[in-house]
Amino acid sequence: MIIDQNGNISIITQEKATVIELVKKLQALYPKFKNNNIIVNLTTLKPLQAQDIVEFLELSNTHRADKHSFVIVNDKLNLNEVPDEIIVVPTLQEAYDIIEMEDMERDLGF
Repeated sequence: MIIDQNGNISIITQEKATVIELVKKLQALYPKFKNNNIIVNLTTLKPLQAQDIVEFLELSNTHRADKHSFVIVNDKLNLNEVPDEIIVVPTLQEAYDIIEMEDMERDLGF
């Protein structure tokens, strides 16, 4: 797991471990990231299934309830199979765009 910081955005890149292992690591390290927007970059992993992404649901819901963005990046998923509660985009740039839009919505009180 590689962790990069870009302003108030934590970018977590997973290269080798399984999604379940990553979710467990993120839950253990969550206090370190809880005040930042989070991008989980899964583009280097083998093709994922929608059920793999569902593993992030609890963490995503908790983070979004605290008024922070949680975005997963993967270009190999069928986005129609992913639950609407989880934001999945195909590129890192789109993840930054989503966070920017959500920051504006929060500033406007939405």
